[in-house]
Amino acid sequence: MKKVLAINSGSSSFKYKLFSIPDEEVIAKGMADRVGLDGSSFEIKLANGEKHVEEVSIPDQETAVGLLLKALKKYNVVEDLTEIAGVGHRIVAGGEYFKDSAIIDEENLQRIFDLKEYAPLHNPAEGEGIKAFMKLLPDAPQVGVFDTSFHQSLDATHYLYSVPYEWYEKYHARKYGAHGTSVRYVSKRAAEMLGKDVKDLKLIICHLGSGASITAVKDGKSFDTSMGFSPLAGITMSTRSGDVDPSLVQFVMEKENLSMDEMIEILNKKSGLLGLSHISPDMRDLKFNPDERAQRARAIFINRIIRYVGAYLTEMGGVDAVIFTAGVGEHDVGVRKAVMESLEFMGLKPDLEANEENGERFITKPDSKIKAMIVPTNEELIIARDVVRLAHLN
Repeated sequence: MKKVLAINSGSSSFKYKLFSIPDEEVIAKGMADRVGLDGSSFEIKLANGEKHVEEVSIPDQETAVGLLLKALKKYNVVEDLTEIAGVGHRIVAGGEYFKDSAIIDEENLQRIFDLKEYAPLHNPAEGEGIKAFMKLLPDAPQVGVFDTSFHQSLDATHYLYSVPYEWYEKYHARKYGAHGTSVRYVSKRAAEMLGKDVKDLKLIICHLGSGASITAVKDGKSFDTSMGFSPLAGITMSTRSGDVDPSLVQFVMEKENLSMDEMIEILNKKSGLLGLSHISPDMRDLKFNPDERAQRARAIFINRIIRYVGAYLTEMGGVDAVIFTAGVGEHDVGVRKAVMESLEFMGLKPDLEANEENGERFITKPDSKIKAMIVPTNEELIIARDVVRLAHLN
């Protein structure tokens, strides 16, 4: 039986899942944590629930990949590495060049590095991960799955900013969005649950995790999305600000004597729920905290979701279903309840009892004009399927 690896590399980590093909069963998963930092570790969890964690120095992505391949053999997940028929990699930024997932050869690998300006924390690490797999698994095709590709269906009305057009002509300055891999899975799975073709539906996907975005899906394609040129734009997130007036940025930079790099660092890592609450970037820490700032941060997070959902509902001329996914979306009863209540005037009828439970389900009553659903995301499965498709592993 063939096996496919799905890899999600970060600046100091990578997560992985190994799938058997064609049954798409996960036979091993885990992560290398704190790559290039002190206190690094490697974890593998087997299909039988057995878990192994090793505290070990992991100075770079190549070392992490070597540990993974060694563990797969050590714990008899594979007898020989040739069983791994392909490796898929989540890549954040594909710019306008990668309109679909792609086989990564040396030329495309260089393009991933060249696009680092669009995702400086992600693309270089993802590129290094691919390079390591090319070296250690030279016969396995490498496939890049780009978060931005799904949003290449946006029309110019939605992806252009109201700034001098030559910025787009010279620098490709435009909205690119993110979370496209997640939205691809969730929209298709939601359509299956609704018993309809995704091309016949209007959906709003609320991907609410540490990074969070709202995407309108119409005719099976991305119609509009809240993240912009970078993942910093859109709704309030764990540590990212979401939308901010640029004049405010300039105002504070002058008052605090900050450089642009310092300001971007603050907007990415010290804002959002953390900046508003001064308590935590994690919604679980704020949920039942009576502190006024904690509850205000939570209220602002919910308000910005409702704002985008309402805008997209109007732009699409209605919506068939609103879908919650990712960490907060899949597990925060109160956030889902508040968003649903905002749509009751449009005929959405919450099923509050169903909403008290997590996991894949409908959380509206059967006669609700607008459905609300929880659909756990599965980006790794989309990555594995793209490897099968592009490497012709059927």
